[in-house]
Amino acid sequence: MNPTPAGTTPTGTTSAPSTPSAPSATRPRALSASRTTATAARVLRQLSHDPRTIALLILIPCVMLLLLRYVFDGSPRTFDSIGASLLGIFPLITMFLVTSIATLRERTSGTLERLLALPLGKGDLIAGYALAFGTLAIIQSALATGLALWLLGLDVTGSPWLLLLVALLDALLGTALGLFVSAFAASEFQAVQFMPAVIFPQLLLCGLFTPRDDMHPVLETLSDVLPMSYAVDGMNEVLHHTDMTATFVRDVLIVAGCALLVLALGAATLRRRTA
Repeated sequence: MNPTPAGTTPTGTTSAPSTPSAPSATRPRALSASRTTATAARVLRQLSHDPRTIALLILIPCVMLLLLRYVFDGSPRTFDSIGASLLGIFPLITMFLVTSIATLRERTSGTLERLLALPLGKGDLIAGYALAFGTLAIIQSALATGLALWLLGLDVTGSPWLLLLVALLDALLGTALGLFVSAFAASEFQAVQFMPAVIFPQLLLCGLFTPRDDMHPVLETLSDVLPMSYAVDGMNEVLHHTDMTATFVRDVLIVAGCALLVLALGAATLRRRTA
């Protein structure tokens, strides 16, 4: 009796050769420290080849504070009253502008789409960008705070470290807002156009020009839900109180919470394909 030939069934029909099943293309869901830091390192390497962006991020807030100091050269008290608030506002604006444009540039060039084709989760990508720009935000906030306090003579009652904390959180909030709005822009010009819609209303309603209690009730209610209002309130708490107050803790937590919420929204709205 002849044995059944290999590759045939006992009935004589040829069976299809078995092939290993292809692994399912699953994307990582949990954040990974290694993927996040690798993304942050890549972004920092790219930024290191763009000295103009580095200068805009780090030097512009310092230059604006220097200019503001000598605008009010004959009225140092005026500089003391608004300098602390602008110490938080300037980093927020510059980080928003640079982050939104830099992220959109990677989207339109196809880099973002290629990265999302790798085993890299959306959360890793957003966290990596936030870590990279957050590193620059630390340098920016430290330089601006040191300049304002020790060279420009900004007089604050509270601890300089608390002032630095609020400035850093404001810069991180600007980074988060920039990452978020970049998902809705199709060009760098459109990214810049988001500034009047996202930043300017907060600038007008944050209490910098007039106390929020003196505004129209509708505008006062609107200012209560805008994060820049609490950034300015936190700076004013440091300006007028020697110790950390409960209001300061509330303001800091709200700004930090808004930054984390916007980062989460940025990860949720991140598209896998460019338009």
